[in-house]
Amino acid sequence: MSAREAKNGFGLLIDTARAEPVRIEKHGRGVVVVLSVEEYERLSARSKTESGSRVPVVQGDNIED
Repeated sequence: MSAREAKNGFGLLIDTARAEPVRIEKHGRGVVVVLSVEEYERLSARSKTESGSRVPVVQGDNIED
């Protein structure tokens, strides 16, 4: 999915990412992957070797650490 498609169809992006990871491309190059919370937590549990690392959580216009 292009960044423009993700921006213009954010609801679709969320719905799709709940079923499977979605790769977002900008200028034909992959830049991010959006995935469900469940998949993120599953992957995080597997990589407990990185103690203390956290991913910022975006809620509305705020970013929380």
